[in-house]
Amino acid sequence: MANLRTNNLSGEQGQNAYRGSVQFNDADYLQIADSADIEIGSNDYTVEFWAIFTKVSSSTAYEEIVNKGYPFQIYRNTSNNQILLAVDSNTDTYEINTSFGTPEVGHWHHIAVSRSGNTTKGFVNGIGGLSSTSNTSIHDGSTAFTIGTYGASTGDYQFRGVISNVRVVIGTALYTADFTPPTEELTIVDGTAILCCQDSNDPTQEATGKTITGFGNLATAGYLETQPKVIPPYGVDAGNAFGGPIQQSSQGYMYFPTGRTEERGRGRAVIFAGSVTPVSPNFSSNIDYIEMRSSGVGVRFGNCTGNSFHGSCGSSTRGFMFGGQIGSPDVQTNLIEFVTIATEGNSTDFGDLLRAKRRLNGQGHSNKTRAILAGGGGDAPLAPDNVIQFFTMASTGDATDFGDLNAAKDNSAGTGSPTRMLIAGGRDYTPSATVVNKIEYITMSTTGNVTDFGDLTVARAELARASNAVRSVFVSGGTPSPKVNTIDFVTTATTGDATDFGDLPIAKGGMASANNSIIGIFVAGTTGSRTTDIQSLTIATTGNGVAFGDCNVTDPSQGREGCSDSHGGLS
Repeated sequence: MANLRTNNLSGEQGQNAYRGSVQFNDADYLQIADSADIEIGSNDYTVEFWAIFTKVSSSTAYEEIVNKGYPFQIYRNTSNNQILLAVDSNTDTYEINTSFGTPEVGHWHHIAVSRSGNTTKGFVNGIGGLSSTSNTSIHDGSTAFTIGTYGASTGDYQFRGVISNVRVVIGTALYTADFTPPTEELTIVDGTAILCCQDSNDPTQEATGKTITGFGNLATAGYLETQPKVIPPYGVDAGNAFGGPIQQSSQGYMYFPTGRTEERGRGRAVIFAGSVTPVSPNFSSNIDYIEMRSSGVGVRFGNCTGNSFHGSCGSSTRGFMFGGQIGSPDVQTNLIEFVTIATEGNSTDFGDLLRAKRRLNGQGHSNKTRAILAGGGGDAPLAPDNVIQFFTMASTGDATDFGDLNAAKDNSAGTGSPTRMLIAGGRDYTPSATVVNKIEYITMSTTGNVTDFGDLTVARAELARASNAVRSVFVSGGTPSPKVNTIDFVTTATTGDATDFGDLPIAKGGMASANNSIIGIFVAGTTGSRTTDIQSLTIATTGNGVAFGDCNVTDPSQGREGCSDSHGGLS
């Protein structure tokens, strides 16, 4: 969602014209089980959310909005329409039980409570109405974090209205003085323990991986119990259909379909490093970028670690490069680096993979929060493995174990949707290096091992990839030879074998991949000899690929990898 406003929540619309909120009526609430990382104790903290209150008063004296049992509550006193914070250290008397704002019924309000040291402050729409000094260590008591009521109550203390973007941060006071409320969907920052109520389809989504249990009849598509009405005509943008029809709400204003403008056939691709020849050393440190909406020519972005045969993926703001070969013979790295895609410059250290590995060409898939890569490795004694690992893109740090492939594999392709990652092709090392046609998949929000999906039409490694929210495409490849120009596709949500899509003009392996929701581009690579050209295809339309342009390198290259700020997982 973009452009959060106090009187309207807008952004990703389309067929879900009220993106990113959860509606609560009688007996509706959400709970997250207690865990160590949501215990506040004596730490600095921030709890914030957006809310709409639908009733001036109710049968109950209090509407509990968010709480962790008796020791920590943000609630509304319905008798005087005041927002209050209650904090306790497990005594009979609240250390803080103070109002800090009066909401206007029927409108969005940003509500935040933040503690820095001994000072706790409460804000409504960025304006402070509470400043209390206390050294309270907030008692935990193994109580669940609850949204929409107190404990498991379905009568007394029931909240009635709409809640969006609940974020709990432990260890940081994000707001210490009056501020302008956020105008974008909240994201994970350092110390984020909970981030939820952001999804237009699922009220139980949670960005850090916690399980939310829903009770009652929770809804995500309504604001004040109204539904959008579809009206003609369907929208068109430069010849590309929007991601849904134009819609009219019951309040009499119009919404346009899903995604930011750059996600509807636009966006910036970032291409990292690579192997060049005959230059010595033959590992390039170049970072280039390509504006997919207007140009097929690469432009210099900055520099990274001189590298090749690494993996890559990105969020809507950051591009990542990880692993790869940094020397000969077979010197490989565990480094994760990132750039801010909108701002040219050199890469920055992010963290480390679980081990050093290369042959990750084509690997890496991401949604809005999580980056995942599978397999990879090098020659003995640093042989490929079957490990799947992930990291949270908003927070610097090392990768974490996710699960396992069915067998050790390198040079496979990783792509998919915002919910599912597919791992296709590559070289299977059980018992020896054999090019395979396997497609496996994982659910991105749930750690665990792969499940069989189906088969490619042609077994191959070093293949490229692209995806939109519906379709995954696997492009060309070949290790070491022959190279093939085959393009396959699958419907990401439906297991089964791949179907022929068409052919790429030039058969290559080791190409860099990047895409938005409309096109995929495939940069450089090798036919047996390194190249500089860029090829492309339209993801939603089967057929042959076409020439797109040329990369910004003097020397031909392979083993590059890329990403974009608007790939299918971000649409």
